[in-house]
Amino acid sequence: MRRRTFVRRFAALMALGLLVPFLTGCGDDDSGGPTTLTFYSSNPNQEPIVEKCAAESAGRYAIDIQALPNTASGAREQLLRRLAAQDRGMDILSIDPPFMAEFANAGFLRPFTDEERAHFSYDVLAGPLEQGMFEDTMYSAPANGNTQLLWYRKSVLKKAGIDPAAGPVTWDQLIDGAEKAGVTLAAQGRRNESLMVWVNALVLSAGGSILTPDSEGKPAEQVKSGLDSDAGREAARIMRKLADSSAAYPGFSTGSEENSRAAFQAEDGGFMVNWPYVWAAAQTAVEDGSLPESFLDDVGWARYPRVLADRESAPPSGGLGLSISAFSRHKDLAVDVIRCVLSPTNQKAYMFTAGDPAVIASIFDDPEVRERFPMADAIREGMADAGPRPVSPYYGDVTAAVQAGFHPPGEVTESSAKNTGDLLEAVLSNERLI
Repeated sequence: MRRRTFVRRFAALMALGLLVPFLTGCGDDDSGGPTTLTFYSSNPNQEPIVEKCAAESAGRYAIDIQALPNTASGAREQLLRRLAAQDRGMDILSIDPPFMAEFANAGFLRPFTDEERAHFSYDVLAGPLEQGMFEDTMYSAPANGNTQLLWYRKSVLKKAGIDPAAGPVTWDQLIDGAEKAGVTLAAQGRRNESLMVWVNALVLSAGGSILTPDSEGKPAEQVKSGLDSDAGREAARIMRKLADSSAAYPGFSTGSEENSRAAFQAEDGGFMVNWPYVWAAAQTAVEDGSLPESFLDDVGWARYPRVLADRESAPPSGGLGLSISAFSRHKDLAVDVIRCVLSPTNQKAYMFTAGDPAVIASIFDDPEVRERFPMADAIREGMADAGPRPVSPYYGDVTAAVQAGFHPPGEVTESSAKNTGDLLEAVLSNERLI
C-alpha cells in the first residue's frame, strides 16, 4: 500500500464530491478575445516577465497570474489541492523542484515532448536540468537556478587563519577559524526547507545520500534511507559542532536565510553560506544607508565548504521550474508561453530583477551580468556541480522526516543519522506520523 499523501486524501474527497467547486475554473474564452491562461507563481519577480510575454504575443494569449504562498510547503499544498481536484483552470505552474516528482508521479503534469525537452535543455546547467527530470522525462522546464556560496569578510581572514580564496576549506576549518577570530559562521538552522537544504548538502558532500540510489522507482514502503552511514554521521557532527560553538549566531536554531544575512552583516559577522541574492540585498542596503559603503569591498566569496578535505563539495541546488497542468485546456499554448518566459533575454532580465541566477550557462559570460554579479563564475560552477535534493514522489514526507530528526541542531547527536533514517522509513511505510 502506498503511504497516505495529499494526493490520496484529496482523491478521496473528490470521489465524495467535496471538491467539485475546484473543477469550475476558467474555461475557454468564447468572447473572441485572446485565450487566457492561468499562471500560478510563488515568485512575484516572475510577473513582469510573464506580463511582457503576454503583451508581445500579438493578442494570441493573455495571462491571469495567481499568487501562490511564498514558502515551498505552502505553494505545494495549494497546488496539490487544485491538481487533485483536476482543476481545468490551471495552465502553467511554477514549482519548487523537489516537489515536481510527486506531481508527475500522480499524473498531474503534462510531460514535455522530446523536441520541447531539447529546447529547454539547450545550454542549461546540469544542476537545474536534473531537477526538471523524473524517470528520464522532463516535467518541469528549468526557470531559474540557485546555489549557495561561502561568503566571507576579508577583514577577518588573517585572524581566522584561513583564506577561502586560496583554496577549498572545510566546515571544521571555518568553525574553528570563526571561533578563533571571534566572529560568526551563519547557516540556516530553522526547521523548514532551508534545514533540509543544509542536511542534504552535507550528506552529499560527504559522499552519501539521504535516500539510497536503488530507492528510485520503488513503492514508498520499499524506499530506504542512506542516512545510517558515515556521511550521515558526518553531517550530524558538523551541525552539532557549529551549534555548540561560539561561531553560531544568536537564534541560530530558528535562523532563516534572512537571519543569516543579518548575522553576516553585523559587526561580528565573518562567514556565511547563503544564496546569491544576498549580494543584491547588500547593494540595496548600501544604497539606502543601512550599510556603510565599504561593506561590499570587504565581502568575498568561494565555493560551498567541503565536509571532507579530500572530497569536493556538493553545493545546494535551488530555483524554480515551469510545468504544465495535465488538466489544462491550453497545453500547446502554454508551451509557447514558457518558451517566451525562459528566453535568454528574459532570463537575463529576471536575473537582474530578482537577483536569482539564470539557468543558461552562456548568460554568465555576458559583460553586463559579470559587472552586476562579479561572482558569476562561482555561481555557474556551483550550479553545474550542485547536488539536488532527493528526486522522489515521496519528497514531502522525506523532507518532513529529515527536518524533524535534525532539529534543533544543538540536540543532534551521532545517533540522529540512524534515528532520522528509521523515522523516514517508518513514515513512508505508514508506521509513524510526524
